[in-house]
Amino acid sequence: MKKLILVRHAKSDWPENTDDFDRPLSEKGEKNAEKMAKFLKENKIEIDKFYSSPALRAFKTCEIFNKEYQLEVETMQKLYNASETNFESLITDLPDNLNTVAMFSHNNGISNFANSMSHDVFMFPTCGVAGFAIEGDSWSDFHSAEKKPIFFYEPSKI
Repeated sequence: MKKLILVRHAKSDWPENTDDFDRPLSEKGEKNAEKMAKFLKENKIEIDKFYSSPALRAFKTCEIFNKEYQLEVETMQKLYNASETNFESLITDLPDNLNTVAMFSHNNGISNFANSMSHDVFMFPTCGVAGFAIEGDSWSDFHSAEKKPIFFYEPSKI
């Protein structure tokens, strides 16, 4: 079995004359990311590798999580404003030696993708985290594999 963890970037700011790609995290966003990362680590949510959108707000969220995890981080352009197809193509190409990966991305794509894997309705708040169990031993089987939600955490509820 494989596990996929989806993380929406933490609350961001939008200073004047700042492109969407370069939006920084707000102070609240930084605190929520720290809180969520500690919560996951304390609850023994194991992760093998982080994949992040290169957009500043997603990458900074990933960096804050990585203070707890100390993992390899890879940025992937396809995670910026990702469609369901983008997520699926990235997942099917993941190396099989990784059992659990976390992907840091953006709404609406991350909510739409989560909903495509489940009958639950996911609306990710900023810094929301959802975990899915993916039946099978190879990421390449993702399309046909059974997918089950295993957790959904929101910063305001932990």
